Amino acid sequence: MLWISMAAPLLPLFRQQIQAILNEEYSYALYKYMHMMSWKAVKVFRFFTKFKKKLLEELGENRLPYLTPSDADFHQLWKTKYSKLIFRKSDTVPEELHQMVQESFLTLREHDCFFQDLVRIKGKDFLTPVSRILIGNPGCTYKYLNTRLFTVPWPTEGYDIKYCSPQIHDACKALMRLNDYLHIEAVKALQGQKFFETKIKDTTLIHGEQSFATSLTEQGYVSKDQSNVCVAEDDRSLKNRTSYNLTLLNYMDPLQMLYLKQEPYFGMGNMAVSWHHDENLVERSTVAVYSYSCEDSAIQESNEEELKGRDPAVWHVGLKVAWDIETPGLAVPLHQGDIYLMLDDLNMTHQHCVLAGLSPRFSSTHRVADSSRGTLEYILGQCELALQNLQTDSDSTTLSLKSLEAAVVKQVEEIHNEVEFEWLRQFWFQGKRYLKCTDWWLKPMAKLEEFWRKLEIMTSLVLSEVRKEQQIEEQRNETISCFLLLLKERQKLRKEWTARCQSDAAESLPEDQKPECHPFWTDDDQSNMPLPYDLEEVIAYLQNLVQWIE
Repeated sequence: MLWISMAAPLLPLFRQQIQAILNEEYSYALYKYMHMMSWKAVKVFRFFTKFKKKLLEELGENRLPYLTPSDADFHQLWKTKYSKLIFRKSDTVPEELHQMVQESFLTLREHDCFFQDLVRIKGKDFLTPVSRILIGNPGCTYKYLNTRLFTVPWPTEGYDIKYCSPQIHDACKALMRLNDYLHIEAVKALQGQKFFETKIKDTTLIHGEQSFATSLTEQGYVSKDQSNVCVAEDDRSLKNRTSYNLTLLNYMDPLQMLYLKQEPYFGMGNMAVSWHHDENLVERSTVAVYSYSCEDSAIQESNEEELKGRDPAVWHVGLKVAWDIETPGLAVPLHQGDIYLMLDDLNMTHQHCVLAGLSPRFSSTHRVADSSRGTLEYILGQCELALQNLQTDSDSTTLSLKSLEAAVVKQVEEIHNEVEFEWLRQFWFQGKRYLKCTDWWLKPMAKLEEFWRKLEIMTSLVLSEVRKEQQIEEQRNETISCFLLLLKERQKLRKEWTARCQSDAAESLPEDQKPECHPFWTDDDQSNMPLPYDLEEVIAYLQNLVQWIE
């Protein structure tokens, strides 16, 4: 394994990029980003794309070790290498909350509100084996694997939210209650972790190790001290990292799946979700997961004495330390109503997977999604910013641009692309799925499309202006160059999204979930649009213009 040790010094420099590679789920956008960097970065990228394959080849038939609760060293390993994974057994959660949440899962399933996502991995579309729905703050989104999900808003004061049925309203309300409960539990756990670490430093561990292991076992892998610590009111950072703004709900029935991927490194068995780090989160924020497997008498746990490794009938969460092939992995069983928390930087330093059992399972995964670029408020603000460069003459309805400076044109056209490809096309690519729950997003999307049409007009105005020869040649050339680059990107993305909407995977979806290529127009109905959908001729004209100026 000499090649692994030689690579070690490079890990800190390219951690984010390499982690994405080893996640098994990285996007074309990342690949393109790496190619924009230096040739050295590209070489490192190529080296680590072979990292996983090389490791699996060297393992051969062998597998890395992992532990379950039946192993003697399980709790010690948890304490030393996985201490930021906190577990709450179901009997520590209020029964009323269990009932509300589990009923909400079943209600959403009965109303066909769980959907397989058509995600993009390495330039290809795949349907996720797990069906999902995003519920959370109105106007929030969550992006993973080139797919932006839009929240079905939970009942929020000050928002007019019409649900398709009272049952869906109640389900969303129950999940908001769970969200509030998990926020409090996460704050306690983080505060308790800090308190416990301080306590260990200040006292000897002569009797501490045994009591720690005992408390983990008796309290669901959490000490009594940890769950009773008061929270300082002024600890804003801690609260911000636990203020969940959405939950991604998951559902899968393993017996309905024709094929499930095998866990490749430890031999843990069938995976519902491959090894990964959760994406698009506020840094060092906690992830909280409520698990509900629909266990019945037909599915019994195997005899622990006869079974080696994890019980394949029972769902587990698997964990491993990133960049570490020496530390054994961990497989923790999940039963009805169990909760686990991934505190602080655990999501960055470790990877996790979900190992399928035999029964259907729901989970509610509460997250502090990075909302810097992912809320309706943000994108509407970007539109307003772009439209500041558009003016109407006081004596007429004629539209014109205030500035043709390259920096201004670049900013406006980047926002144009963002609205079209990160919002409008992402939303309509998911068909009419959201109408199963609510029509809340239709008005915001109509408003965004209205802004986008004005941005199309602004693009046509730039094109008209650069055709004129009155401008200073150097400024004109700079404007055309940056404008051309963004139009090429728009053309490429339009082709890509059009193809995605016509893919075999897209065609396999139910009618109300099939992707819509929107906005889209043809030459016949271009009278309502200032520019054609296909920008090839416009791009060719600009390229010739640049060459002529030069």
